[in-house]
Amino acid sequence: MKRSHLLYLAPVLLCLASCATPSGVPAIPPPLPQHPPAAPLAQAPEPFLACPDNSPGETLAPSVPEPPRGHWIVSDFSQIPDWSNGPPVASWNAFLQSCRKLDTSPLWAKSCHQAEELGDYDETRVKKFFEDHFTPWQIENGDGSTQGLITGYYEPLLHGSLHRSPHYQTPLYSPPPDLLTIDLGDIAPDLKGRRLRGRIQGNHVVPYFSRAEIEVEDRPLAGNELLWVDDPVEAFFLQIQGSGVVELEDGQLLHVGYADQNGHPFRSIARVLIQQHQLTLAQTSMQGIKEWARHHPAAVQTLLNQNPSFVFFQILPADLPGPLGTLGVPLTGQASLAVDPRVIPLGAPVFIATSAPGTDQPLHRLMMAQDTGGAIRGAVRADFFWGFGTTAEHQAGRMKQEGQLWVLYPRGASPPETR
Repeated sequence: MKRSHLLYLAPVLLCLASCATPSGVPAIPPPLPQHPPAAPLAQAPEPFLACPDNSPGETLAPSVPEPPRGHWIVSDFSQIPDWSNGPPVASWNAFLQSCRKLDTSPLWAKSCHQAEELGDYDETRVKKFFEDHFTPWQIENGDGSTQGLITGYYEPLLHGSLHRSPHYQTPLYSPPPDLLTIDLGDIAPDLKGRRLRGRIQGNHVVPYFSRAEIEVEDRPLAGNELLWVDDPVEAFFLQIQGSGVVELEDGQLLHVGYADQNGHPFRSIARVLIQQHQLTLAQTSMQGIKEWARHHPAAVQTLLNQNPSFVFFQILPADLPGPLGTLGVPLTGQASLAVDPRVIPLGAPVFIATSAPGTDQPLHRLMMAQDTGGAIRGAVRADFFWGFGTTAEHQAGRMKQEGQLWVLYPRGASPPETR
């Protein structure tokens, strides 16, 4: 969009920004009406956002300062659980991947260049490297607590086709040409880093189509199909994972990855199922939700529509060793982490102390902050990338653990302010 258009739209955009919740993510709508387990799901009303009428000549009141999203507390390697075991080779390789994007940064250049000169992996040398070049900072939530939610994700396998057929009815879309992404920092410096997505309708900017509006029979995005797959539930979870592999009928494998999103907030369908007494909390793993969908096919689309967020995809190069994360480097199974970049900078090493999915067995390891996610919001909040395959799917689907995070930040540097 041209700069002149941005200036013309400034009053509208500032109005939308001023009505956002403190975190920049609209609040979850009120709970749905509750039903017995066998009853069909009720359609939840879409949230409606109304703004005061501010004419171009008026100024908006300054926004209320946000409560802190988190704190960085200086720590020591001796306080990190099992640090003495040393980082595994996968973590070291993931760090070298991060350096592909960070080695031109003055903050990271020295450590990245010395990492490249370290030679082949050796656990003792790699452990000493991190101790010599980094300071551990424990991440606290805004309320001072150190525990947070650790979930898991993976790279799924879907079955699809380049053409629609009776068997392949669910489209994966590429970013539509009418999707606008507007950086509010171009209009007001104090809104730097906050973006709006929408579309032009007449002479107004309106929210982009929600999932329910995209998935209607008279599809508004017809013509933007990238691929067609055979299962709407698998396509939905592909959007949550952010990337995956689609096997075509001839056996060809296409890697697809996140390209854009419609701007609507993520809403958990697990929470919807719990609120409507369809499933208990213990049953709302990914596997449990898929099982529910198999037994309630007529209610599936209504359930999926409760999450208005919708992801658009692109086809990735076939020779990538893993899916691309937000940092722009391939993710490494059990060594890459999705974080909230308002608190933890992308590329940074992060030590995670949690437990294996569904158990109390310690899971302590150094990982790299290389990805983000619509549901990954908060200081002590992370998504553990398990990799590709059925084992990764099983582990990711069950992972809802408590955990703690330590960021390893270049020695002598002050931690960034949480945004």
